[in-house]
Amino acid sequence: MQEKRQRTVVESQAERSEVIFPADANGLGNLFGGRLMQFIDLVGAVAAYRHARATTVVTASMDSLDFVAPVHVGEVLILKASVNRAFRTSMEVGVKAMVEDPKSGELRHVSSAYLTYVAVDEKGNPVAVDCILPETEHQKRRYEDALKRREARSGETERKKRVRKSLETGWYL
Repeated sequence: MQEKRQRTVVESQAERSEVIFPADANGLGNLFGGRLMQFIDLVGAVAAYRHARATTVVTASMDSLDFVAPVHVGEVLILKASVNRAFRTSMEVGVKAMVEDPKSGELRHVSSAYLTYVAVDEKGNPVAVDCILPETEHQKRRYEDALKRREARSGETERKKRVRKSLETGWYL
């Protein structure tokens, strides 16, 4: 078994930029929420891959996805992702999305999300990941907050399992 080591937050950070085109937008000229979710998941996965150094990572959950402001056609979307905390086989990644006005260079916050990724081997079995070493006060706060969110998610996951068991087949008809 390979010894776990510590990686700094900076070692796995990821950034992605996209120009928003009409094909990415709804009738109002705003970026589709689902397309933004896709961009968030992709940049988050890169940070998780970099941290885990696993064969692959899979998205286990996306929570606290907040759409703060619209993204318009022609704007530049910038997404930044960092691993907040690593657990045994999973990692919480925070993603922040900003828009840059191409003419003024002004930035505005448009979305944030927390995602959980699980590192897996080539057969899909979870594999252990290294610990994260938060260095700055901001990183330390995110590290502590990630544990609180994990505990809340765990309780909600158990509640959902109970609800699913109680539903009859065909409840949706």
